[in-house]
Amino acid sequence: MTGQRGSSVRSAARAHRGTLGQRVRARLIAATAGLLAALPERPVDALAEGLGELWYRVAPERASLGRRNLERVVRALAARGLGGRRVATAAVDGAALERMLRATFRQTVRYYLDMARLPSQDPAEVEERLVVETPEAVDSAFGPDRPPILVAMHFGAVEYPALFAVARGGPIVTPMETLDDPPLQDWVRRTRGTVGVEIVGLREARRALFEALASGKAVGLVADRHVAGGSVEVPFFGATAPLPPGPAFLAVETGRPIYLGAVRRLGHGRYAGRLSLVPTATDGERRARIAATTAAIAHAMEAEIAVAPEQWWSLLSPIWPDIDARAIAGSGRLEPEPPA
Repeated sequence: MTGQRGSSVRSAARAHRGTLGQRVRARLIAATAGLLAALPERPVDALAEGLGELWYRVAPERASLGRRNLERVVRALAARGLGGRRVATAAVDGAALERMLRATFRQTVRYYLDMARLPSQDPAEVEERLVVETPEAVDSAFGPDRPPILVAMHFGAVEYPALFAVARGGPIVTPMETLDDPPLQDWVRRTRGTVGVEIVGLREARRALFEALASGKAVGLVADRHVAGGSVEVPFFGATAPLPPGPAFLAVETGRPIYLGAVRRLGHGRYAGRLSLVPTATDGERRARIAATTAAIAHAMEAEIAVAPEQWWSLLSPIWPDIDARAIAGSGRLEPEPPA
């Protein structure tokens, strides 16, 4: 019996460390990230753009999913008069839609580059590069409404809302799924931790997020597609989509306000960011309030995505069950799936 217990402990320890191959890969990723952070930005950005173009060409199934999702988005926006001429053109012109789709692949690769550069980011530099288009909302979120529940999307420079929040209000707490790659999980946790983002696992997220809000810390959640667990079906770009109820649940239970943050790339290392207050439903039973608040979040996300639909790289994942049935059970990954 003692030998069996010892063997079990050793097996658990090996599982926690990951396989040799996983550990080697994590070290290579860390080394590559350090190199990318040290190199001049513009040529590395250009390389990422080129890799995005290559991914678009070698992943026809992913491109097909993205095309159908993007077509739904631009048509719904054009019908409401949102997004301007560029969106209206993409809604009726296949070539314009395809150009927008290719840009989405490039934006997804840029996410990985942003992650690699995180440890080298200076919060003061973030504010210098970022044009805040909603200063009053920012002042409220990190002033009288502090601590807020910050909702983000897989949109533009998704790390920037967290960096900005840390610069304005101190560390924030955010959940992340447990990867089947412990060394990679540790690297992501350490990388985000260098800039004041505290990562918690999905299993302990509920308790950790409640405790964070009670102690005055902001919390951050990505809520633009179903990942795992429960979901709430709400209207999203003219069709029903299952979206995570976590932000709405937290708001209804704690009374803390929800703010949606979105940062888009302007080019040449410049960014534009917006923060908007999302109303929390106060009428009806708890389940109805959570559903209504989730619908309000979806409506707010539509308005932000309208500004630059190609920068919403969730388009390359299952969102609507009538387009991809995997949306019902959830993608299983909060992080975007990397190109093969």
